[in-house]
Amino acid sequence: MSDRLEAMAVLIAVVDAGSFSGASRNLGMPLATVSRKVSDLESHLNARLLLRSTRKLTLTEAGQIYLVACRRILEEIGAAERLAAGEYITPKGELVITAPVVFGRLHVLPVITDFLQRYPEIDIRLILADRTMHLLEDHVDLALRIGNLPDSEWVAYKLGEIRPEVCASPVYLAQHGSPLIPEQLRDHDCITFDSLMSGRNWVFSKNKSEIGIVIHSRLTVNTAEAAIDAAIAGVGLTRVLSYQIEEAKRQGSLQVVLDDFDTTTWPVNLVHAGQGMLPLKLRAFIDYAKPALQQRLLTAS
Repeated sequence: MSDRLEAMAVLIAVVDAGSFSGASRNLGMPLATVSRKVSDLESHLNARLLLRSTRKLTLTEAGQIYLVACRRILEEIGAAERLAAGEYITPKGELVITAPVVFGRLHVLPVITDFLQRYPEIDIRLILADRTMHLLEDHVDLALRIGNLPDSEWVAYKLGEIRPEVCASPVYLAQHGSPLIPEQLRDHDCITFDSLMSGRNWVFSKNKSEIGIVIHSRLTVNTAEAAIDAAIAGVGLTRVLSYQIEEAKRQGSLQVVLDDFDTTTWPVNLVHAGQGMLPLKLRAFIDYAKPALQQRLLTAS
């Protein structure tokens, strides 16, 4: 049975890596051994799990079903081992947490550093990424999500809300004037980026009515930090989330405009998969981080 479980883990590694060679590198296992273990698994099941080609690997229908079962089985075994090791009695072990880059650096990281001082037997791997990571497939214990959550079985704890803000440098506003209503944005240069507010149609709300404005994107970038830097340099107006420009506003390098029209808010949540018994390490972090992050959001708003 132990060989079967190892083969399941190897199959998962192959699929996650997208290739046998990638799984070999990630596992520190010879390529021939990786290939043999998957072949032995297929022989035992008398079913083809993977379609191999020179360019990519594709799961068969049987492989897709079996892979889900493998992940569940190995997760249940891991939970049983953690229970036997006392992880559900004493907070200890590793937590994998993900958050958006800027929010994570400004708010999540300080909470984590304080938490680690209180819980010396817990280690944390913090992944800062603006892409949405899958909790199960990416083996994430807890995620901080900004924006409306899709309907799912995930467990969410609301921390508060943040809002978007349109801003520009004082130099740009002195040269081009400050827009007083959203419609005036059509006469301005704007900076857009791929995020919650991607695209060239900026939607504003006031008195429960929405106003959609098609703006002229003079510069398109792929991160909020780049958009903010470009706005500070005087390229044009950009629209970002309020916490992302706290420092720039304090320093006077950016000014907010159209404040009365930008009343839309985005919810901020801590999310976990909520499957099975919640490990004490995760419960301890949620109990500590939830009020701390709620307070930080209140202060930042």
